[in-house]
Amino acid sequence: MTKLTPGRIEVISGPMFSGKSEELIRRLKRARIARQRVACYKPDIDLRYHRTSIASHSAQTHEAITVATTEELKADLFPRLHEIEVIGIDEAQFFDPALVPLTVELVHLGKRIILAGLDTTFAAEPFGPIPALLAISDEVTKLSAVCMVCGAPAIHTQRLGQSQELVLVGATGLY
Repeated sequence: MTKLTPGRIEVISGPMFSGKSEELIRRLKRARIARQRVACYKPDIDLRYHRTSIASHSAQTHEAITVATTEELKADLFPRLHEIEVIGIDEAQFFDPALVPLTVELVHLGKRIILAGLDTTFAAEPFGPIPALLAISDEVTKLSAVCMVCGAPAIHTQRLGQSQELVLVGATGLY
């Protein structure tokens, strides 16, 4: 009889510049050191640094597969799911709501899923599937940034400029 390893959901959240991608990269590297087989995904909307890697603002990178939708992620992952133990997903707030049931399905298959993303928009409203993932996760890591004005911990993303678009992918200068 084969023993199924219990799955696990880990969510890393916080505002822009809080180190979410950096923490995701750190956990994926540790999984590789532990000889676990890792797959990493990112949404195709995020082209700030690398097309085929997730990247932190501090220039750390980890190879990733770029997908447009949760269905595309599933189509890439499932044919090789037997080879994968740890699944990393960066910028998870940009995925559709189907990410939540897919994550639950992967947990039931014994996979460790590590998701990083903004939990709120620049208007301090819940962002994408992250709030639902926080509710069902086994571990939540809530990071804070540093306010560039006063130096205090910053728990919200502040958008600079007048744009009210919900999705405005950017880095320094926009946030």
